[in-house]
Amino acid sequence: MSKKIYYHLPGLFEFYELYKVFLALFSKHREYFFDWCDIGSIYGAPADCIWGGGRVGFGEEEPEKVAALMEEYGISARLTFSNSLLQKEHLEDSRCNELCCIFEKSGAKKNGVILHSDLLLKYLKEQYPGFYFVSSTTKVLTDFEDFQKELEREEFRFVVPDFRLNKEFSKLETLPEELKQKVEFLCNECCWFDCYDRKNCYENVSRKSLGEACEDHVCVSPMADKGYRFSEAMENPGFIGIEDIQKAYAPKGFSQFKIEGRSLGSAVILEFLLYYMTKPEYQLKVREEIYLDSSLDLF
Repeated sequence: MSKKIYYHLPGLFEFYELYKVFLALFSKHREYFFDWCDIGSIYGAPADCIWGGGRVGFGEEEPEKVAALMEEYGISARLTFSNSLLQKEHLEDSRCNELCCIFEKSGAKKNGVILHSDLLLKYLKEQYPGFYFVSSTTKVLTDFEDFQKELEREEFRFVVPDFRLNKEFSKLETLPEELKQKVEFLCNECCWFDCYDRKNCYENVSRKSLGEACEDHVCVSPMADKGYRFSEAMENPGFIGIEDIQKAYAPKGFSQFKIEGRSLGSAVILEFLLYYMTKPEYQLKVREEIYLDSSLDLF
């Protein structure tokens, strides 16, 4: 496959220890991994971040250490600031502004921000022009015309559609080449394909990030009690596997793919890294290298 594929990986703060080991392995033994793929970015947000959204962050790692790791390996860091309910007074939050100061000018590789709020977008463009911006999947863009309008916005380098649009090839193929380059597909969503309450789910996370007292969102999926299972995600009609990427998406001009999983454990993230990036004959070797690292608690 001549076209390079870029993965955007979860857990910038949440899985720092895992990435510290994995990135060293990825750098030293590139022969273990598919030569047609690379890491486009690693995204996430720390636990105490009111601009956060999508998932409740639990990362505790020091931002300076995270930024240094990304700089060491030349990987773009993305701050996940996808809270949909931000008001003007929230823009003054010292913690979030401190994160922006650390990551805006950290390293040769440009860092980004994933966001939902246009209010926050305007603020960040003015205060931290060194970032690039990604339109978040929390906007739940399920209408293709709305999605295309979002792609046409010059402010965004990438746009993540709702996973229900993943297989709309008859429409996706009509996009101009420059817009195809901006589409970032969410590959491994386990959410119920027929979910009608996804936006409310994201809003609940936004309220929690703001510190509001609210009840947990009650998932409407008939399989909600199972939690995330990669095997179940693979059965989802919107799932994008490596054969789909190689045989359907890349030939049509798409190259950007997002892996979800910030709220999952390190062991599950490792399975994503093995499946999407690692040659089958080296998967056991990579798994052993990481499992036998005494500094890691994968569960």
